[in-house]
Amino acid sequence: MPKRKVAALEKIDADFASLQYKIRRDPQSYIDDFRRQWNQYESQREIFLVAPTSASAEATESFHNLVDLVAHVADCYPDETRTFPDDLKAIISEHHTVLGPELREKIVGSLMLLRRKEVIDSASALTCLFPILVSSPSKTFRGELFGKILGDMRNSNAKAINHPLNRTVQTVLYNLITADRASPRAIWAIKLTRELWKRQIWTDAKPVDVMREACLADNEKVVVGAVRFFLGGDKEREEIEDESSDEEVDLSKIRHQMGINKKSQKQKKAYNKAVSKVHRHERKKNKPHPLNFSALHLLHDPQEFAEKLFTKHLQNTKAKLSLDTRILVLQLVTRLVGLHRLTVVALYSWFIKFLTPRQQSVTSFLASLAQGTHNLVPPDVLEPLLQKIASEFVSEASAAEVAAAGLNSIREICARQPLAMTETLLQDLVQYRKSKDKGVMMAAKGLLSLYREVDPELLQKKDRGKDATIGLKTGSLTSRRFGEEDVGEIEGLDLLEKWKEEEKKKKRREKGLPSEAGSDEDEDKEEEDGFNSDDWEVDSDDSSDSGGWINVSDSEDEAPATKKRKASGDSSESGDGNNKDEENDAEAQKEKEAEIQRISKLATTTILTPADLAKLQELRASAAIDQALGPSRRKPGQESSTQRHADDGLTAEQIEAPARLRKLTKEEKVALAKEGKPEREEHKSTQAIKKSKKEAAGKSTSNREKARKKNFLMTLGKAKSKQKRSLVETRRVLRAHVDRSTRGGRKRNFA
Repeated sequence: MPKRKVAALEKIDADFASLQYKIRRDPQSYIDDFRRQWNQYESQREIFLVAPTSASAEATESFHNLVDLVAHVADCYPDETRTFPDDLKAIISEHHTVLGPELREKIVGSLMLLRRKEVIDSASALTCLFPILVSSPSKTFRGELFGKILGDMRNSNAKAINHPLNRTVQTVLYNLITADRASPRAIWAIKLTRELWKRQIWTDAKPVDVMREACLADNEKVVVGAVRFFLGGDKEREEIEDESSDEEVDLSKIRHQMGINKKSQKQKKAYNKAVSKVHRHERKKNKPHPLNFSALHLLHDPQEFAEKLFTKHLQNTKAKLSLDTRILVLQLVTRLVGLHRLTVVALYSWFIKFLTPRQQSVTSFLASLAQGTHNLVPPDVLEPLLQKIASEFVSEASAAEVAAAGLNSIREICARQPLAMTETLLQDLVQYRKSKDKGVMMAAKGLLSLYREVDPELLQKKDRGKDATIGLKTGSLTSRRFGEEDVGEIEGLDLLEKWKEEEKKKKRREKGLPSEAGSDEDEDKEEEDGFNSDDWEVDSDDSSDSGGWINVSDSEDEAPATKKRKASGDSSESGDGNNKDEENDAEAQKEKEAEIQRISKLATTTILTPADLAKLQELRASAAIDQALGPSRRKPGQESSTQRHADDGLTAEQIEAPARLRKLTKEEKVALAKEGKPEREEHKSTQAIKKSKKEAAGKSTSNREKARKKNFLMTLGKAKSKQKRSLVETRRVLRAHVDRSTRGGRKRNFA
């Protein structure tokens, strides 16, 4: 372009900017000027709409400037510009494919500017831009539109949740997916929904319904995006929340830098911005925590959804999905089945043909089978699967990695449904704990330790271990029946009771009293509390089975006590009262009864205060940490390895974990040693690394370190003078140095 035209265009831009500034300062004084520009805008718009593709560069540039001017001052003249938003919508909707990039971007930016000035509402702007987003052929323009729409949704929900706008946009997205299930345009609905869910702008069930419909689409890209949302959307949301909580501002450091460096407006603005950020963070911390439910929990009728997914994408032989996509859908189906404990019986027979080592990505199939198992799945359905895995994977002829993966998958399945295992198969698999391969050995030992906890009767006596043997004798360990559920109780209540008892004993020792309270003290305490222990006692007649008194509990269904009395009667009849095993069993039974009575008493007779609840939460966290440290650090009464969190899915890496225990190569050892350490461009000592980190953080150095970097010629005179000192002068200098050090340097310490 010639220099004259460039100069002329620059002058025109400057004139428009000056007029815009004047109008914003005093709208009434410049209303005539604005009307002239408005008339010029209308005439150029009509000319432009007649032939938008054949317009010259000068006409397009002039129209671009007029649109920019009117958009910036439209709020000053609402009557004159009432048709302006509709004009922009019509231009961008009808001619977005033929407009130039700059003019197209300016019209979209003007619409969003009018939205920020509240000339139009968000629903009007977004309903205009979203159809363009899904139909525009320009990739760059689609990216710009997506950013504009996402930014406007965030701004509209910044101060408070804009429910009408959210419902409107969600309805548009829902209709876009259901109108044509084979269209790839629905991918933009998935992207927008996932971003808004990740940023916690949408947290209710409506976006979950949108993604549910997307999972049932016919287009593979749409299905993959929607399935990934259910499998990883919640984790992304937690990561963003953790990143935002980790952003802390060090005000003392900024204040220190402002005191040292030269004062400037830039530093002042940075400090004010940091202060406001700290205040926002404090206000956010004081707000109540939002109830962010997982997307899998917000699904309406997960049974129907899982059946539709399985029937359409997995069981249907005409479905044209790749193997990776089918594995993703399978992971979602099994996750739903395991989390909500659904019943999809056809799913387990479908697995049979994929349980072979020659199957591609077989560990993903094994992990999906394990996470789709729960305690309400019939054992008869799982027994053929376990037999197939054992015969295909676990044998002497199989590779060590294959056998370890098979044993580990069997253990994960049995951890969720122990009744699926047979006695013969279990005793056969447990023998692999003597394998020379470490991965196979640990997988078999894991299976052995699992059944020592859940059903030791299936093991041989030599494999049960001490705790399982005692539990079977006392009756504390029994095999669970199909469909049996645990009794509901407060998690960690036994830990709180133990802590309270220890605190009572500690206080008694501090007062000089014995740790255990006597009977007289107990009665006095009961009278102070307002009840008498005699009221709880129940008289009973003599029993023909035993010669002593029978303690009758206030609970009617105390089966262990009846078993104990019968055992004591049998022992009195036999006359063998000195049997050591029976004494141990009786002692263990007493401890069990005391534990049950103690916990039930705390749950039914004590009101937990807020301090108790806070301590209970602390004890739960401590127990979880001890459990994470390994089985050697696990304390009695803690959660066993069979109790797993249903919200956490199972991955192929967990099935393959024992295979990582093989001997590593030299390159793998070096990579493992470097893992988690900073990359070194050159070999440096530890002190050099600390020094470089200190300099990067902007921290100062000591005078001694600065003296080392001083030029040699600057220190030459001092070095020569030191050589000429006499012994008396040297002694005087050293004594002065010691005196300065003791009194705190040249400035001294004024205490």
